[in-house]
Amino acid sequence: MTSIRASIAGALALSFLAFGAAAQDAPPANGAPAPVTPSETKAFGDWTVRCFPVNSPSPCDMFQVLANKQTNQRILSISIAYLPSGDKHVMQIAVPLGVLIQKGAVLMTDNSTSPMLHYRRCDRGGCYVEMLVDANLIGTLTSTTGPAKIRIVVEGGKQFDIPFSLNGFADAHGAMADLARKKTAKPTDAAPPPATPEPAAPAPDATPAPDATPAPTP
Repeated sequence: MTSIRASIAGALALSFLAFGAAAQDAPPANGAPAPVTPSETKAFGDWTVRCFPVNSPSPCDMFQVLANKQTNQRILSISIAYLPSGDKHVMQIAVPLGVLIQKGAVLMTDNSTSPMLHYRRCDRGGCYVEMLVDANLIGTLTSTTGPAKIRIVVEGGKQFDIPFSLNGFADAHGAMADLARKKTAKPTDAAPPPATPEPAAPAPDATPAPDATPAPTP
């Protein structure tokens, strides 16, 4: 259990660093770690898979960012990381400030609605849901072809639905999980060197054959 908690904490820390790289409108607060630049990225539809040069139980994630076209400010960010060691997923959802914390957020697709997702923290860049998600939710997002949305409740009790795309989700998830497994795999033990054949024992000294020449007659 302790190792799983440590892995989750590491994944959440990676998500924090990753969102720092994605949300240029919200610089890290004093004392916060600087954003980490991904070492590799690849787009799948409206999702991007990225891996980071850090020692983490989940070195890769898949993410989507929606921003205001006029101000370039972030409206919604979603990141999903995979932890091969525990076969777990960690999700981070970032929404703007001004939400009612106690109301949480809800993730909705055309055929499913999640329970209320609790906010874990807020900073000047927004408020964040950070949590483990089960395989059922990942399976729902993978199999859904239509758009999805995050429902938030703002001050005054008004609800807002923020849509996001699931185009490319399944391919991005498969690639992200494969990369995470490869980057966290322990190197195989080196094969032992081949046994050195023992030198062949020297042939025994040959015993001369008896002389068959007849002795001379006196």
